[in-house]
Amino acid sequence: MSMPDHPVWRKPQHHSDVEHKSDHVHWVELFYDLIHVVVIFLLGNYLSHHLSIEGFFFFAGIFIAIWYAWGDTSVFNSTFVSTDFIHRLMMSAQIATVMFMAAAIPAIPGKGWPYFALAYALNRTITATLYWRALRHSSESSDMAYEMVRNYSVLAVLFVISAFLPAPYSYLLFGASVLAVQFLYMLPKIGINRFERFIPRLAHMSERFALLLLICIGEGFFKLVITLSEKGVYKVPAEVLVNFVLGGFGLIILCWIYFDFVGNAKPKDNKTSTHSLWWLGHLFLMLSAIMIGVALTGEVKVGFSESYPIGYAWLGCTGLALYLSCLLLIQFVIENRAAHEFSTVGLRLFGIALALLTLLAVINQVSTLVGNFLWFSALLSQLLIPMAKAYRKYAT
Repeated sequence: MSMPDHPVWRKPQHHSDVEHKSDHVHWVELFYDLIHVVVIFLLGNYLSHHLSIEGFFFFAGIFIAIWYAWGDTSVFNSTFVSTDFIHRLMMSAQIATVMFMAAAIPAIPGKGWPYFALAYALNRTITATLYWRALRHSSESSDMAYEMVRNYSVLAVLFVISAFLPAPYSYLLFGASVLAVQFLYMLPKIGINRFERFIPRLAHMSERFALLLLICIGEGFFKLVITLSEKGVYKVPAEVLVNFVLGGFGLIILCWIYFDFVGNAKPKDNKTSTHSLWWLGHLFLMLSAIMIGVALTGEVKVGFSESYPIGYAWLGCTGLALYLSCLLLIQFVIENRAAHEFSTVGLRLFGIALALLTLLAVINQVSTLVGNFLWFSALLSQLLIPMAKAYRKYAT
């Protein structure tokens, strides 16, 4: 193998121009994903400590912003095969920006905001530079890459400005700029989707979505274990330990139903609307996964006869309703798979309705034992009913 053919020297190329390419995640991308473990953990902590409408909106806004930064880098790596040492150094710099964003989260809103916004602006600048390198080395993708360089450069300037504006104008400008990212992808005639060369490796993106979802759900295990360890596993009654195990099983089932019904699947067609719904479905799926993970820490705070903490109940029930809604949306826009025959719209709506009914019951101060029965019935129905239907069809 000559030196230019080795991955460490290979310049960025559009994936359609690469003869031997892989849809699997490169180790640098995987490491970039893993740094988000600490981001999700701190975001979960933030939500746990700010169980209010204002706190939730700050949590959701920060998560969406970070998710777009992650997603934009993932789109680049799915569109261009870039593995050389310069790319690795640039990805390392992006990891450093994510570290600063994570460290600033506990102090948002407040003195942490300028650090977060400036780190975010630098992250977007690095994304623009990734496309600039692709512009230099992939002439057939020049128009698309040029627009990406321009778009992210302008947005980076806006993010810098937002770091120094007084609240709430800083947050409004920042939020509008994040929203502009989505429009610059999907708007007809001016969106990046109009370019034929804007065709990410969809199997690669599917794998990235799956990995980040595992990180989002895995954050719930951190919360459960740390909460119990702080209380003292030897101090709590047996009923709290039962709740603790139930919480862990709930998180596993969230993964189970995702991978059985929609995980690692590609969109069913190349329409802009299909790709946008696939993209947004995963965004809010992951948001809801964090909500559920935080909510399940309430399992360690109460016994069977006590009422579930209302703040955690609100997060868990609305989070589950949103999670199932996103599963249904993604299921509509991906390629058909055999499991879809057993995960009907009616089943998803049943789970959503039962999750919301659980919230109503907790508001009326039913015991945690009753609340858990209702909530876990909503979740388990999404797994057990399809399995029972499949068994009846194929095993008899």
